[in-house]
Amino acid sequence: MDHEVQKKRSAVWVGVTAVLAAVLIALSTVPGVVAQGSQGSSEQALGLFEQVFRFVERNYVDEVDPAALIKGALEGMFEALDDPHSAYLNTDEMRGLTDTTSGEFGGVGMFISKPIRESDDGQSDSQRYVEIVSPIEDTPAYRAGLRANDRIKTIEGESTADLSIDEVVERLRGRPGTPVKITILRGESLEFPVTLERAIIQVPTVKWEMVDDEIAFLRITQFTPYTDDRIREAIEDYSARGYRSMIIDLRSNPGGVLNGVVDVASLFFDGGLVVETRGRVAGENQQFNARRGTVVDQDIDIVVLIDGGSASAAEILAAAIKDRKRGVLIGETTYGKGSVQQVRTIGDTGFRLTMARYYTPAGTNIDSIGIEPDIVVEEPELSPEEQESYARIREEERITSFVAEINQPTEDDIRAFIESLHNDGIVLSDRWVRRLIKIEVNRLANTTEVFDLEYDLVLQRAVEYLRQK
Repeated sequence: MDHEVQKKRSAVWVGVTAVLAAVLIALSTVPGVVAQGSQGSSEQALGLFEQVFRFVERNYVDEVDPAALIKGALEGMFEALDDPHSAYLNTDEMRGLTDTTSGEFGGVGMFISKPIRESDDGQSDSQRYVEIVSPIEDTPAYRAGLRANDRIKTIEGESTADLSIDEVVERLRGRPGTPVKITILRGESLEFPVTLERAIIQVPTVKWEMVDDEIAFLRITQFTPYTDDRIREAIEDYSARGYRSMIIDLRSNPGGVLNGVVDVASLFFDGGLVVETRGRVAGENQQFNARRGTVVDQDIDIVVLIDGGSASAAEILAAAIKDRKRGVLIGETTYGKGSVQQVRTIGDTGFRLTMARYYTPAGTNIDSIGIEPDIVVEEPELSPEEQESYARIREEERITSFVAEINQPTEDDIRAFIESLHNDGIVLSDRWVRRLIKIEVNRLANTTEVFDLEYDLVLQRAVEYLRQK
C-alpha cells in the first residue's frame, strides 16, 4: 500500500478518535451525565434528561428550538413503550381525534392499525405496511370494496412502510371532495390501485331490519354512549313484529367506548360480569357488570357474526355472549385488541396511553389472539390466478365501466358481461363478478343494504342455523 495513502488513512482514524474523545470529555464535564446509569430512580433519570437537554440546547452546532427537542423526546418516549396504541399526539392529531370522537370528520372512512413487532430487522416492506382494521360503513372506503386485513401499500405514491400510523391518518384525511390515490395489497400478492374521494365521515352506530317474520338482523358498526339507545329502538321494532331470534352483526366493527359496550351488553344479560380490566394502577382494576333485568328475553336465540375486523369493544360483547353461553359466534377469528387506552390533553397537544388490559368473563385476555367462532365460515380465498384476474379488472375498471354504461343491468346484461370477461381470460367465479356488480350498482345509487342474504355466506349460515333450531 502506498505510504502516503496509509498516512492519510491513519490520520482520518486518529482524527475520528480524537473527536470522539473530545465528545466524551465534554460530556464528562456535565455533572452526572456519565455517572448516572439507567438503573437509577425516576428522579435521577429526569435529572439526566435535563442535563443532556440543556447541553444540547446550548452547544449544538446550530441553534435549536427547545420546543422541538421536547416534542422529539416525547415522541421517543412513547415509541419506547413498543405499543402501537400509545402515542404522543401533536396539535393536528389531537384535532383529528376530536373530530373522530365528535362523530364527524373529513376523510375516506376506515380504521387502520400498524402493529409494532419486536424488531423490524429482516421484515419486508409488505410486512410493515399499514393494515385496515375495518372500513366504516357507507363511506368511500367501504363503497370501494376495501376489507379488513387489506394493507395500504402507498398513498399518492409514497410507501407506508416507514410512516407512523398518525402520519398515514394525516395523509388520508383532507378536504371533502378531494381525491386521494392509494395502492392496496390484499393477501400476499394481489395489488391494485384505488382512488377515493374524501367525504364528510359520519360515524354510524346501528342498523336493523327483519330477515323474515321471525329472524331479526342487528348491525352494530361502532359502540358510542348512545348505541344502546338505538338498539332499544330496534328491539321495540322487532317486538312489534314478533321476532323469535336475532343476528347481531359485529363484522368490521372496530370497537368504541367501554361504557358503551357494557350498556349494550346490559340489554342481553340479567346482571353478571361483562368484562374486567386489569392495570398497574389500582384504579384501572375494575369489573364491569350488566344491569339487572334484560330487554331481550332469554328465550330469544342469538347468533353473533364476527370477522378479522371485529375489534376491541366488539370483541368484548362477542366474548361475553360466548363465555356466558348466551349465543353462538359464526364467522372468522376476531382482530385481537385486548387493551384499554385513555387520552389526555396537554395544551393543544396530548397523548393516548394504554392503561389496562381487559379480560373476558372466562378470564381470558385476547390481545393479539382474538376470539374464535363456534362455527367457522370463511369467504373462499382467491387462487393466484384469480387474484391476477381481480387486480386486472380493478386496474382496467371493467366493473365500473360496465355499470356506468348499463346503469341498471338486467340478468341478460350480466350474463353477457361475465361471458365477455371469460373470453378475455378473466377466471373469477360468476358469484364474485355478480357481487362486485351489485356493490358498484349500490355505490352509484348511493344506497347501502342493511344485509345481503344473496351473497353473504356468513349470514346465510347464521340464518340456516336459526331456522334449524
